[in-house]
Amino acid sequence: METPTPSRLKSARKAAGLTQQQLGMALGMEPNTASARMNQYEKGKHAPDFLTMKRIAKELDVPVAYFYCEEDDLAELICSWGKMSFEGRQKLIYSLQNAILKNK
Repeated sequence: METPTPSRLKSARKAAGLTQQQLGMALGMEPNTASARMNQYEKGKHAPDFLTMKRIAKELDVPVAYFYCEEDDLAELICSWGKMSFEGRQKLIYSLQNAILKNK
């Protein structure tokens, strides 16, 4: 199975309205290599290490787990989770736990 990271990276970058070069430069890459390096990540030719992925996630305002999650629906939930307040997260956890208990 292919890793979901390349396609998720491209989707998140586009959703943020950034070009490959803009994202690479925001991460501190040289302007003349930023686009090519990001392109290699998005094509899956090279994979960024975890710390680089964390920096990318921060720049794109998505949780780093989004890039590694295999299930698309769970990845979308992770993105939504990242945008929720602490209180909203706690309410969601409580609701999910109640739903699980009712289905047992």
